[in-house]
Amino acid sequence: MDTDLRRHSPAAERNRAAIAAELQRVLPARGLALEIASGTGQHAAFFAASLPGWHWQPSDTDESSLASISAWCTGLATVLPPLPLDVIADPWPGVPATVDALLCANLLHISPWATCPALMRGAARHLAPRGVLLLYGPYRVDGVPTAPSNLAFDADLRARDPRWGLRRLADVVAQAGAAGLGLREKVAMPANNWLLVFARESLSNAA
Repeated sequence: MDTDLRRHSPAAERNRAAIAAELQRVLPARGLALEIASGTGQHAAFFAASLPGWHWQPSDTDESSLASISAWCTGLATVLPPLPLDVIADPWPGVPATVDALLCANLLHISPWATCPALMRGAARHLAPRGVLLLYGPYRVDGVPTAPSNLAFDADLRARDPRWGLRRLADVVAQAGAAGLGLREKVAMPANNWLLVFARESLSNAA
C-alpha cells in the first residue's frame, strides 16, 4: 500500500480561503510566485487552484515538508517541484532570478530574528520591479492591544525557543525599508493575524 506523504496543518486549512481571497484582490491575473516555508503544501495546492493564471514555486528547509508539498501538489500543472531553501542563505540557490510575488506565511515568529532581514534581502534580490512581498501571520502592532490568545502564543513560542516569538510590526517594516521595500498595505485577517503587502519603496504608499 502506498504511503500518503501529505502532512496536515489545521491552521493552513482554516486560513487558506481568507488568504486566497486577498491574493486574488492584490495580485494581477498571472505571474510567478515564490512561496517561502511552504510547510505541508496545503497552501500551494489551494492557491494554485484559486489563482489559475499563476505558477507557484514552493520551498522549504525540511525534507519531510518537501515530500508533503510534492504529495499535495501532484498533478497540478502550475506548481513547480518544491525547492530546498534556507532563507538565511545568500544567495538562494535554485530560486528563479525574478518572481512577481513572494509569499511567506507564519515563518518569522518560529525562526530566529536573523530570518527577517535575510528574507527582506532575498525578496529585494528576486522581486520583479512591480513585484510584491506578502507576509501573513500574527504581529505586535503599536497602538493595537495584542489579543490574549496571541500573548499566550508568544509565551509558548519563547518557552520552546527563546529566539522565537511574535515580531513587532515596526521592526519588520524597518528591515524591509533597509532592503528598499516599503509597506504598501496591511490587512487585518481572521484569528488576530495580518497580511502585509510590501513593494519597492518608489512604488509604495505609506500604510
